[in-house]
Amino acid sequence: MASSTFQPETRSGSRDDNAARRLLDSSAQLSYDPLTEVDWDTPLDTDFHGTSPEWSTLYGTPYWNELTDAQRKALTRQEAASVASTGIWFEMILQQMVLRDIYAKDPTDDTVQWALTEIADECRHSIMFARGAKKLRAPAYRPHRVAVELGRFFKTVAFGEAAYAAILVAEEVLDVMQRDWMRDERVVPFVRTINNIHVVEESRHMQFARDETRRHLARAGRLRRRVHAVLIAVAAYVIVTSMVNRKVYANAGLDEERALREARTNEHHKSMMRASCSGLMEFLASVGLLTRPALFFYQRAHLI
Repeated sequence: MASSTFQPETRSGSRDDNAARRLLDSSAQLSYDPLTEVDWDTPLDTDFHGTSPEWSTLYGTPYWNELTDAQRKALTRQEAASVASTGIWFEMILQQMVLRDIYAKDPTDDTVQWALTEIADECRHSIMFARGAKKLRAPAYRPHRVAVELGRFFKTVAFGEAAYAAILVAEEVLDVMQRDWMRDERVVPFVRTINNIHVVEESRHMQFARDETRRHLARAGRLRRRVHAVLIAVAAYVIVTSMVNRKVYANAGLDEERALREARTNEHHKSMMRASCSGLMEFLASVGLLTRPALFFYQRAHLI
């Protein structure tokens, strides 16, 4: 991804163009309009969860065992809304980074056209997540102010593999969760539809992010690679730790302080996060981005 000063870049040619053309063709054949695909009109059925219960931050804790079925469902609905809100926040960062990358490049290039297609997808996803959170009767959960400012800094300075690998981190973590949720009949139907749409369309985005990460790393020196490895890991830590806002517990009618204490020490949830990131960690290791300093942040976020 280009820095704030434009630098002309030559591509390898047919290989990049062919990959982008395949993504464009896939998008033309299989994309969704959330405004018509999602059932926005049917009232929320509170007999359903918002996520698979096993993905709740409290699942497996003593507090979870004390909750009534209705309280558990209310909690997972608030957690789903919080994850959606965090997704909107990061998708806004993603769109700005991709736009900076393609600024002043040839718009007839298939890769540029795919990048614009990805941005259009993310705009639809953000609206879809926002409407979904509202239907779940949740407030607009926002990351902590520090995370917001770090995101502002990251989207301004990140380029090349740092930008695309961070995009991949956010999308891979969410992808594994949503694959479980979209198949789970305990989850409210409209959320399952949202998850299905996101999983299908994000699979193309993740492929593009992997390809761009490899391409940029091919010309990255050792120092740049090591610096960016840490930058990506810090971004991953901020994203993952911002997914579930602390206010979800109070909004579900729980004791916020007790819920926070038990969530922070919940080994079940930590193991779920590690399992969801096994493929991601293998990819980062394969391209030399899983350095010892970077590992510190991934471990702190319970991603490895």
